[in-house]
Amino acid sequence: MMFTDNTSEISQLALPVGTTLDRYIMRRQTAFPYATGELSQLLRDIALASKIINREINRAGLMDITGSAGSGNIQGEMQQKLDVVANIRFLRALKNGGEVCAIISEEDDDIICTGNRHAKYVVAIDPLDGSSNIDVNVSIGTIFSIYRRVTPVGTEATMADFLQGGDKQVAAGYILYGSSTILVLTTGDGVSGFTYDASLGEYILSHPGLRQLADGQIFSCNDGNQLDYPAYVQTYLKTCKQQRLTGRYIGSLVADFHRNLIKGGIYLYPPTVKTPNGKLRLLYECFPMAYIAEQAGGVATNGHKRLLDVEPTNLHQRCPLYIGSPQMVQALRSAEETAVKQLHC
Repeated sequence: MMFTDNTSEISQLALPVGTTLDRYIMRRQTAFPYATGELSQLLRDIALASKIINREINRAGLMDITGSAGSGNIQGEMQQKLDVVANIRFLRALKNGGEVCAIISEEDDDIICTGNRHAKYVVAIDPLDGSSNIDVNVSIGTIFSIYRRVTPVGTEATMADFLQGGDKQVAAGYILYGSSTILVLTTGDGVSGFTYDASLGEYILSHPGLRQLADGQIFSCNDGNQLDYPAYVQTYLKTCKQQRLTGRYIGSLVADFHRNLIKGGIYLYPPTVKTPNGKLRLLYECFPMAYIAEQAGGVATNGHKRLLDVEPTNLHQRCPLYIGSPQMVQALRSAEETAVKQLHC
């Protein structure tokens, strides 16, 4: 007679499920002196939309939603079919949730008013970052930033609600759709990561208290553009290679940033001759990532100043970005300072 040992299976069943995102948000709600539940519901709405996007991405090859949509966005970039799908899903979730009075998206020219004039929050979002990677099954993501509105409740939102500055964010995060789907979130008191458990339909706290390593071994940039980068950036990259650091670049800001957050590194998107103001968007890419980086102990700069101190002037403003481990970002700044001194000698 064969006997099977079920001890391992039983012990697995006895393990706790863990802290869900909903439970985490409810516990954290008391950290906001003015919170009455709206922000918590807003974060749930974003989580819900991300679950739908995760499903669409996993079925993309079976549903004919890969490839170009045949149209461009406000940035002059060709939209992918999943760009359009993700934008619709997030806009719909945020409108129906009722906690957002207005939204700006990478995929839309102007402010999108939701009709919820009595809502207290506005959201800036990149619904699908790195969408050029969709067709080749490489990690992509969503980036979002949340502000408490400055215009009177009950009125239509205006540009002023979105141009408050990076330090006014009340929450920011990203969702990485990869080998597993993870939502990384800050509400201004540290950073935590939640991994999606599809069998439960829940995000489970998997990375509490995420911290950026002070130094790292990874530099991430599009090396093909190196000759177009500012001289001090070229000098820094040459030093990285001389020190035999590791070059890693996925071409998706969320994926590159997440790897460097976990392992230690620096992400660079400098200005070029073609994009003298940088390519990444300030409000829904640079600001939220900078806020997350600082909350995790990292550093973000535009090359000349702290990134969260950059003054926003328009909805789709572009900005250079250098972000990650403090010692690596400081080494880049030192290269810039040396270049400036040599220029004035």
